[in-house]
Amino acid sequence: MSDRFRLTLAQINPTVGDLDGNRAKARAAWEAGRDAGADMVALPEMFITGYNAQDLVMKPAFQQASMAAIEGLARDCADGPALAVGGPWAEDGKLYNAYFILRDGRITSRQMKYHLPNETVFDEVRVFDAGPLGGPYSVGNTRVGSPICEDAWHEDVAETLAETGAEFLLVPNGSPYHRGKLDARMSHMVARVVETGLPLIYLNLVGGQDDQVFDGGSFALNPGGELAVQLPLFDEVVHHVDLERGAEGWRVIEGRRDVHPDDWEKDYRVMVAALRDYMLKAGFSKALLGLSGGIDSALVAAIAVDAIGANNVRCVMLPSEYTSEESLDDARAVAKALGVHYDTVPISAARTAVTDTLSPIFGDLAPDLTEENIQSRLRGLLLMAMSNKFGEMLLTTGNKSEVAVGYATIYGDMAGGYNPIKDLYKTRVFETCRWRNANHRDWMLGPKGAVMPERVISKPPSAELRPDQKDSDSLPDYPELDTILDILIDQDGSIADCVAAGFDADVARKIERLIYLSEYKRFQSAPGARLTERAFWLDRRYPIVNRWRDQTG
Repeated sequence: MSDRFRLTLAQINPTVGDLDGNRAKARAAWEAGRDAGADMVALPEMFITGYNAQDLVMKPAFQQASMAAIEGLARDCADGPALAVGGPWAEDGKLYNAYFILRDGRITSRQMKYHLPNETVFDEVRVFDAGPLGGPYSVGNTRVGSPICEDAWHEDVAETLAETGAEFLLVPNGSPYHRGKLDARMSHMVARVVETGLPLIYLNLVGGQDDQVFDGGSFALNPGGELAVQLPLFDEVVHHVDLERGAEGWRVIEGRRDVHPDDWEKDYRVMVAALRDYMLKAGFSKALLGLSGGIDSALVAAIAVDAIGANNVRCVMLPSEYTSEESLDDARAVAKALGVHYDTVPISAARTAVTDTLSPIFGDLAPDLTEENIQSRLRGLLLMAMSNKFGEMLLTTGNKSEVAVGYATIYGDMAGGYNPIKDLYKTRVFETCRWRNANHRDWMLGPKGAVMPERVISKPPSAELRPDQKDSDSLPDYPELDTILDILIDQDGSIADCVAAGFDADVARKIERLIYLSEYKRFQSAPGARLTERAFWLDRRYPIVNRWRDQTG
């Protein structure tokens, strides 16, 4: 009986639906493990299809193609170590989230996910059927148990595996980032180790898919909960983990211990990774955005440059008669600091033409928000024309505070393909800009140093759609607004909760009303990087038409 076991962990980035590409990546990881003398090579949950494939995985033709890819991968990797990989399995009218063990050119074992998550971004109960509580599988003379992702957040699956002979646990995951997620993962995995007395290896996906970023951070724990191996966040890595059997069973030999960054860096890395992968997987290499001289567009420009490089980013200033000289100067300063292509396209003449065209219809009606929104929609029109002409993805620049209360123009500044800061409240926008000015990392493609002038960060925010306009004319100051939004959205709280926190009930009701009235805008808005458990889209699903209002407080 062997006293050593080498497990190759492939923390790599699949693309949803790219069965051939994912299969090739799996084979490359297997070859690396084979060359390193591994006993088994492991890939994460649902790797062959990419994750989260949502309703695509319910399509029968896709199921058949995915299972054929698994069987083909088994043939590809017939001569060498075992290969463990996640994918769907359809059988007897049921569909399972499965983990396959491939050896000698065939599938030697299938593990079925038992606990199906049905919260936040996950809808697995409507997609998959629950598998049975099963036992471990054999790799040579070693018995391995694989609770699949959510299965390891509950006691029963790991306990059953331990009771039926598992010697260590390998947990394949498709676990996306949100702030605070790492501590929750570690807490649950330590609990499984303490309960079973077995070593546990946690293997996670990495890379962006739509709004979600799978942050990797795979790790290994020894009995008692001691951390033995910790892989980096966000980076693709194929790493060999060795286990050794002694008198008390298997232990992971201590190895690589990457240090994880703080929340500010993690959030910024998520926004960069989300944009980079969204563009890459959607087939775009270049991006453009409207650069207003304000803080939001400056931050989006910095994220874009860090994601795809300055040579691939076009910034456009579209001034009207209400655009200040300060904004023009600030936009030029940001573009220069980042090293991006910069164009100026005035919209005053076009605005006059549109208002003249509409004047026979509008008659003597006084100017109002309609005319302000014409400016924003002209900018959206012109930016989309440039996007079409140059093949560049248009980025939108609305922060979570604006997206929450509808302080954005649909078909105007909301036009575009992706919004990197969609889940970042305005107060965090300020601090994120200061963090980026003070920090630079190897994964950033942009320049070092202050890429956003301090005046851009510190001046009062304004949409500049009328003379002397300030955001605070229409909304509470952002520290107050964001705290109310956090209570109503992130904490799912009430007007009474806002009052208890010291806010005026009428102000809280106004904000709640704006949140509900803006649902139709969010329904049509671009996707954006998910940073929290209450990001707009899959985390928070409200009816578009909704007449209920909270009467507490």
